[in-house]
Amino acid sequence: MKILVTGFDPFGGESINPALEAVKKLNKKIGNAEVITLEIPTVFNKSLEKIEEAIKEHNPDVVVSIGQAGGRFGITPERVAINIDDARIQDNEGNQPVDTSVFADGENAYFTNLPVKAMVAEMVKAGLPASLSNTAGTFVCNHVMYGVLYMINKKYPHMRGGFIHVPYITQQVATKANTPSMSIEDITRGLEICIKVISETKDDIKVAAGTIC
Repeated sequence: MKILVTGFDPFGGESINPALEAVKKLNKKIGNAEVITLEIPTVFNKSLEKIEEAIKEHNPDVVVSIGQAGGRFGITPERVAINIDDARIQDNEGNQPVDTSVFADGENAYFTNLPVKAMVAEMVKAGLPASLSNTAGTFVCNHVMYGVLYMINKKYPHMRGGFIHVPYITQQVATKANTPSMSIEDITRGLEICIKVISETKDDIKVAAGTIC
């Protein structure tokens, strides 16, 4: 099995992106999966173009994109992506789309086909803060998750795909009072657990993981 794992470059005034740093540290063989890593720009459209180039080159079975979610306490696999770009800040090339579709001919939303609940369960079992997320935001993270699932729906039905958000790492919160963080070692360990689960699991577990609000 081949799993393509992508990580964004730094954005939003940060000098480092924990998603990319963790992706760089991943083992190249996890479980029965060959791991292929890719840095992508925090830029609307260009990020998806780079991912599709890698899909055509490597023909992966799975695409998992990793992004930073500053302010979250744990590692959060995403359940759903929505067909909207609504950028509160500019991307790394100054683009700031507001209320536009990711793809005009796409569904309103796409759900991941990864075993996200099993991924969360295994991370928690390993002592890592983790939970299921039902929003990937409306910035480039959601854009990429939606775009990959759109490509799966339209072009690559054999593939699986999804997205995982990770917290800030410790050095990023030195001047951010009362802001949660996680060590890069724990983030990397969490991602490797997720990849192992993906490589071994087709159907997700059925456990309650929703939220009240």
